[in-house]
Amino acid sequence: MTALDAYLRLESTGLWRASPEAQRRDVYVFLGDASLVITDKAEQPLAHWSLPAVERLNPGAVPALFIPGSDASETLEVDDIEMISAIEKVQKAMEDAAPKPGRLRLWIALGLTTCILAGGVFWLPGAVVNHAERVVPLAKRVEIGTQLQAHIMQLTGQACGPARGSPELRVIAQRLDDSPPARLFVVPALTRASLSLPGGIILLDRSVLENHDTPDVAAGFALAEQLARRERTPLLQMLESTSLRTSLGLLTTGVVDDDTLKDYAGRVLRSDPPALETDDLLAAFRQARVPSTPYAMALDPTGETTLPLIEADPFSAGTAPELLPDNSWVALQTLCEQG
Repeated sequence: MTALDAYLRLESTGLWRASPEAQRRDVYVFLGDASLVITDKAEQPLAHWSLPAVERLNPGAVPALFIPGSDASETLEVDDIEMISAIEKVQKAMEDAAPKPGRLRLWIALGLTTCILAGGVFWLPGAVVNHAERVVPLAKRVEIGTQLQAHIMQLTGQACGPARGSPELRVIAQRLDDSPPARLFVVPALTRASLSLPGGIILLDRSVLENHDTPDVAAGFALAEQLARRERTPLLQMLESTSLRTSLGLLTTGVVDDDTLKDYAGRVLRSDPPALETDDLLAAFRQARVPSTPYAMALDPTGETTLPLIEADPFSAGTAPELLPDNSWVALQTLCEQG
């Protein structure tokens, strides 16, 4: 995206609506290299949209009307011509840089044919899986993650709160300092404290909120999932645990069979959380400015098995900046009781 550096952190005003029933709000709109950040007049984050998924509902008209995805309830009106042009140019640049499905299928077909004749390097399951994981673009990962989330919620219950996540969860996601920001959702019965899905989706069990006195616990589990997915992405985990046909189908058609996703949803809920190095966790907590002790005590109330996270807590003296004000934390704790 270096050719479009002039647009990075471009800002304008806009009108944002959280849902069709909500009133429009005057907001600031900030354009990053892969996302749109929408804030209120005090520059408190209201929404964070991934640019690959953003759609314009009225091409050519001003003000431009944008949504963060095809099934979204949020809308954003922008009448700043420079911002409208920048959004579309950055999207075009990202689209041009992404693998082209038709061209990708052609090269894959030629590559597989060559490999068969040369001894079949790509027929090794690990090579096919790793190649599939590398070439899948962000928009496709989001699509797969959303489909998988729908199957998981048939088993765990639907996500609590608004369909696109609560404002408080978005504030926590902003604190994690990942790009693009994670999309956090709380579900009633996850069977484990947290779970990562493709496309930056992180699910949290309601107990992470309701059984603790601070939002730092939820942030801690989200940070752990974020760290784990950097080391081994949720898409790679899914492809490794499904058949070779899944990876080949994703490479050639860009689709993962719905039955495969349904079967994997049941299995991933029974999987164990990944083991993470203490030093890596402490570095992640330090960067996000979140204390590690609340997370450590949530893992083990005795503190015996998580003592290094407690003793080396980068913010043990309560010096970390506040994650959520008290009223927002209370609202988040009761998210699954609302409605």
